[in-house]
Order: sequence, then C-alpha cells, then structure tokens
Amino acid sequence: MATGVFDLLHPGHVYFLREARKLGDELVVVVARDSTARKVKHDPITPEASRVAMVAALKPVDRAVLGHEGDIYEILDELRPDIIVLGYDQAHREDRILEECRKRGLATKVVRLPRSEGDLDGTRRIVRRVGEWLEAQRRVRGADGGKAPRRRGPRRRVRARRPRRAP
Repeated sequence: MATGVFDLLHPGHVYFLREARKLGDELVVVVARDSTARKVKHDPITPEASRVAMVAALKPVDRAVLGHEGDIYEILDELRPDIIVLGYDQAHREDRILEECRKRGLATKVVRLPRSEGDLDGTRRIVRRVGEWLEAQRRVRGADGGKAPRRRGPRRRVRARRPRRAP
C-alpha cells in the first residue's frame, strides 16, 4: 500500500509508485481526500476524484482508492496491507503507523523510500517553477502579455469594390 495526495503528478510520484510496486504482489494506492490534503499539506489544485482517476491509470498501480475523512488510519481495516510504503518526504512517522497497525492486529511492515533524483520531483517545486516561467514570459512580452493594442472608437467597415462593368 502507498499513500499520498498526488495533486500534480510528476516524476517523483512515478518513481515512488514504481518502487512501491516492486515490494509486493499488488499495489493499492490510497489517495488523500481534499480535506486531508488541506490539513496535512496544502489546498489541492486537482479535485480528489480526478486525482484518484489519474493514479488508477498509472501502470504500476493495481487499484486506487480514496482515503477516509477524519481518521486516516481507518483504511487499514479495509485494506489490511502487508507493506506500507512511504515517500522520502512524507510527514508520516513510521512508529505511529506501526502502532496503528498493531492495534488492528496487522503485522504490517513500513518501508520509507530514498529520495529520487529529478529536477521537478515535488508539486510545490513544479508550482514555483511555473510561476517563475510565467513571470519570465511577462517580462519578455511586456505588461500587456505581448498582445496587440486595442482599437478605440467605432469600427469602420471596409467594403470590397465591385469591378466596373464595361459599356
């Protein structure tokens, strides 16, 4: 089992899910609800239904499900995972996850993956980079974005002239 927000899919997500898939026979991914994402990370850009559909479409993923509102550990009772895989930057504490698994009678292992090497491996980095790109485009094109100036006043219609008839 792997979990995450998966707001803007990026190479770091692909690495995370590929590596998680290698650790078991089936990869079930729990996608955080919008409310959970707001509490844990940030206000998501992509709605939860779209995020779960995108994650489900990825090759390493056997099944993607939405997490529960409120108690994020409630999903453990349903999925009963043998392994929970965490990304290098996920805020979850391994000891807390193991404690929740033991409460539920699960002998689950928790594995934290190392950081992937990549230029844009985080949603916030991508958003920052897009912001920088947009700012550079504004500087290059000027304050009006490079658009032609608007015409002022009424528009004049130009009619095509008809050719004169020969006498």
